Amino acid sequence: MNFRSTLYLVLAGIFIASLVSANLIFQKFFTWTPFGLYTFEMSVGILPYPITFLCTDLISELYGKKKADQVVIAGFAASLFVLLVVGIADRVPQTDWSPVGSDTFHSVFGLFGPAVFASMVAYLAAQYIDIRIFHFWKRLTKGKHLWLRNNGSTIVSQLVDTSAVLILLCTAGAIDWVRFWPLLANGFMFKVLVALLDTPLFYLGVWALKDKIHEDPDEVDWAKHSFAEEA
Repeated sequence: MNFRSTLYLVLAGIFIASLVSANLIFQKFFTWTPFGLYTFEMSVGILPYPITFLCTDLISELYGKKKADQVVIAGFAASLFVLLVVGIADRVPQTDWSPVGSDTFHSVFGLFGPAVFASMVAYLAAQYIDIRIFHFWKRLTKGKHLWLRNNGSTIVSQLVDTSAVLILLCTAGAIDWVRFWPLLANGFMFKVLVALLDTPLFYLGVWALKDKIHEDPDEVDWAKHSFAEEA
């Protein structure tokens, strides 16, 4: 297996692992007060989730829209599989000597089904929007301004994702509606902050890998432009 294929599998693996882990750990909420300026209240599931958008943006830039769409479908299939496994595990009877009882297990994973359903609906919409906005800006700018397509696509898609998840969870009764707007504001602001902070990583990844990996079939007129021209 060549380096190009290996890197694609690594990015896809990180993407799927981030997606699945976000769904598994979402029930714990935490606070974070950066520099004492503002206190965020968010689910810990938000921590790995922005990585999925960085991965799809890198795959979109290096491999093209078709490969990015394939990773999104693979992530959806992986989430369905994990949902099935956790659902079965939650329902099988425990032994007398099991260190984790059924009640404890259910208290952790009991909301996993509704959460994953909400997450998958939001995930498909957000990733679909992210990839298409990314390539819209790429065509419009003829391959220039990496920061614009990276942040522009991610910020819009994160707003869609955050609002869709909360609407579905509140409708299902998993979260009180009174918490909708605070959680939306906290989640979206945190994701925007992460999107801005990961821009240097996106530039670094493209700079280091594009000449070795680049195979985006959507690029025609500007395929020979250097990284310096795109900045």
